[in-house]
Amino acid sequence: MSTENVTTTGKAAAEPSPAETRARTIAALVLDAAERFSGVAMRSPEGDVWTRTTYPQLGADVRVIAKGLIALGVKPGDRVAILSNTRAEWTLADFGAMCAGAVVVPVYQTNSPEECEYVLDHSGAMALFCEDGEQLAKIAEIRDALPKLEHLFRFDGDGEDAMTLDALRAAGADVSDADLDARVAGIGLEDLATIVYTSGTTGPPKGCMLTHGNLRADIDGVHPRVGFAAGDDVVYVFLPLAHVLTRIVQLVAVDAGAEMAYWRRDPKKIVEDVQLIKPTHLPSVPRIFEKIHAAATAKAEAAGGAKAKIFHWAIGVGRQVARREDYGGHPGLVLKAQHALAEKLVLHKIRDLFGGRMKLALSGAAPIDTEILEFFRAAGIWVLEGYGMTETCAVETLNTIDEHRFGTVGKPLPGVCEVKIAEDGEILMRGPNIFQGYYNNAEATAETLTADGWLHSGDLGELDEDGYLSITGRKKDLIITSSGKNISPSNVENALKLCRWISQAVVFGDRRPYLTALLTIDPDEAGALAEKVGAASKEPADLAKDPAVRKELQGAVDDANRKFARIEQVKKFKILERDLSQDNDELTPTLKVKRNVVYESYRGEFKAMYDAGDERPKSAPPAKDKT
Repeated sequence: MSTENVTTTGKAAAEPSPAETRARTIAALVLDAAERFSGVAMRSPEGDVWTRTTYPQLGADVRVIAKGLIALGVKPGDRVAILSNTRAEWTLADFGAMCAGAVVVPVYQTNSPEECEYVLDHSGAMALFCEDGEQLAKIAEIRDALPKLEHLFRFDGDGEDAMTLDALRAAGADVSDADLDARVAGIGLEDLATIVYTSGTTGPPKGCMLTHGNLRADIDGVHPRVGFAAGDDVVYVFLPLAHVLTRIVQLVAVDAGAEMAYWRRDPKKIVEDVQLIKPTHLPSVPRIFEKIHAAATAKAEAAGGAKAKIFHWAIGVGRQVARREDYGGHPGLVLKAQHALAEKLVLHKIRDLFGGRMKLALSGAAPIDTEILEFFRAAGIWVLEGYGMTETCAVETLNTIDEHRFGTVGKPLPGVCEVKIAEDGEILMRGPNIFQGYYNNAEATAETLTADGWLHSGDLGELDEDGYLSITGRKKDLIITSSGKNISPSNVENALKLCRWISQAVVFGDRRPYLTALLTIDPDEAGALAEKVGAASKEPADLAKDPAVRKELQGAVDDANRKFARIEQVKKFKILERDLSQDNDELTPTLKVKRNVVYESYRGEFKAMYDAGDERPKSAPPAKDKT
């Protein structure tokens, strides 16, 4: 792989001195926060009621869990796994295990028993926290294949072989504070903190080894970019804690004394949770912002007439004001008066969808269309993109309110990350936040991490003259048409998903003369779609076969195609009878499409679109005048 530098930006920080080492570990971070702050650390749901845990109580809870693990024989470096939905107990188990000196191994709660077996066996986990009986049942199927697994704990439910958290706490009664403090003091920045297995869009997951120093470097880089404040800021936590992004955001929040509010573990209640909790910060994946965008526009579209015109006028005014602010200007008297009216009639209602207190929303894990970012900015909501990988502790670059450029993923974290572009366009990264390699996989490590510390991302990108990074595609995902044109499918897919009715879009066309796509109907919008086109059924399976629905989606495809050159336009599409899902192994836990899985599962559907001939639909829009 070529490492020749074309463009580079950012500079890695110097390693901390030995005197700083013990104080900067994640275990020390958590216990230090418990001493420094007195406000609410966690808000967690019990039914429809949220209970609050203060920072001193968080510290006490973490200590007793760590003592319990020590009493049961967990030694520094032992692997302790967590198999659970995102919840407060996950965080307590994570922090408690790290304070005991253990290496935490997250396991996605959506994993099958076979997938759980792979991670637990490969990592050599000797203890496992399970959420409930459903997760324990998975382990029961594979327990005989895991001879190193000695201890099982459960957060909820029944399971005679699994200790409750109360029993674990009681087990550590004879471990003194001095013993625990000595264990924490013995942890160094170079010690492994966690092995995070990539969710993987292809092949078995790889275990990314992240040290306390790696995590601490990323936290230090993110801190000044997001600006959490103790006693005021509330972070809504719903993404999988098995994904390193959620854990980094949580660690930044704890280090700043902010409050973490956990979801009710129901995907259908996420938007309702946000409105109820009224967070100031929302880390999320693009799909959530796409759904909120759809909810914000749906009412205006349904009303039509004057109300729809007022809605779009208000957004236009918001865009003008935002544009002037971005260039350091101010609205004149006329625009200021228009903005006040737009605010009263429309804009505040959009902010209310986020609870009305939102300071900053962060989007990561997959690309998001710039049109959505600009829409929310017009309404006074900052939704900003960042970029990173599990191998970089989640965050490598980040847009901020003061330094942002829509369409990019921001600048490298100051003092932490170096980014450069190789000759073939691949993004290369280096710095103290870069992982130590893949656990027990020297070959994959050598392919990804060069001897001089540069990480090969597999992503393609560009750095502009001001240091902002743009992602242009994924090397493995690039479509090369039969005419030799390189196309990034994600750009086309994002344009298609701007349509309210489309949940997922998967574009295909490698070695083919034109692009085709699979589209899925958003189940949450199926009823409204049926009403609009006059369909008899609201079921996605029936709507997929309805000619009126196809005509409606053809219009969305035409709208998307107008943004691209002819060779980049989708010529034919197939509407699937159901949405893509994690249960069918088509989506990762962070809702990214497993492209190869979809290509293989629906190869018959793709083939049929080419076998039917290559006549262009009459409704297709004219191509842009470019190649």
